[in-house]
Amino acid sequence: MPSPAVQSPDIVCIGEPLFELNQAKGSEAFLPGHGGDTSNCAIAAARQGASVGYVTAVGADNFGQSFLDLWKKEGVDTRAIKIDHAAPTGIYFVTHGPQGHVFSYRRAGSAASRMTPEELSLDYIRGAKVIHTSGISQAISSQAADLVFKALNTAKTAGVLVSYDTNLRLRLWPIDRARAVIHASAALADILKTSSDDAFELTGEKEADKIADFYLGLGPKIVIVTLGAEGALVATKEKRMVIPAIAVKPVDATGAGDTFDGAFLTEYLRSGDAFAAARYANAAAGLATEGYGAVAPMPTRSAVEAALANRK
Repeated sequence: MPSPAVQSPDIVCIGEPLFELNQAKGSEAFLPGHGGDTSNCAIAAARQGASVGYVTAVGADNFGQSFLDLWKKEGVDTRAIKIDHAAPTGIYFVTHGPQGHVFSYRRAGSAASRMTPEELSLDYIRGAKVIHTSGISQAISSQAADLVFKALNTAKTAGVLVSYDTNLRLRLWPIDRARAVIHASAALADILKTSSDDAFELTGEKEADKIADFYLGLGPKIVIVTLGAEGALVATKEKRMVIPAIAVKPVDATGAGDTFDGAFLTEYLRSGDAFAAARYANAAAGLATEGYGAVAPMPTRSAVEAALANRK
């Protein structure tokens, strides 16, 4: 774990990486890659030029080493990453059908799911400008959920911004537990992102404005409701606006929401303007759908800026 004397990155993400095997459309071949929502977020932010670190555990296996190599290549700080010699790195498969992409997971007992609150470097959290985590990070095990809550409370006490993505996965936990944990976490967040689909399961609301009202009522200062091809509603207590999506030719939406998170946090730290940051993040997320896999198509800052200048 990192020494308290060493400065933390600006953005610290917490969660589980998953090695990806993604089926190309029209093919039986699975292409290797990297996934896991908060790892994706960290890499997306790094590609926008942010200072980023990751808190997780990986197995002492080839998949774990592949992640360590990837994070080093992308400039993600790995000092808070544990190598677990008794558990594997999680993997998942992506297949594509008429209803879009379908995920199949092999993550039970993964290294990340075995992380405990006692292993968390509190100084690493306190030294950040913003921490980011998600419902998935809490769904993988009860002790992982406890670690996330410890990070959230530590950040709040230290005046560090908290970013939280609901990222509801009902195959990981029952809706009643998911709702209780996610909404308790939302109450500790400064920035909350959800999707219209997630929010309907969690709140029963279908309208984006009502979803925003619900979550603003829990305490976050900024609520973002992603609306697919329609863009995203960004809401604060004083203002709200739908930020339209840019025109893209999507082939695979894997990781698009995570790209949004990383790009949004980078731009929000830079500008302090949630609406400008969401416009930037929408463009980044759109570009991320134009290639296969979670990480490979994530755009760089120059690509996002070019898209904002040239596409509508």
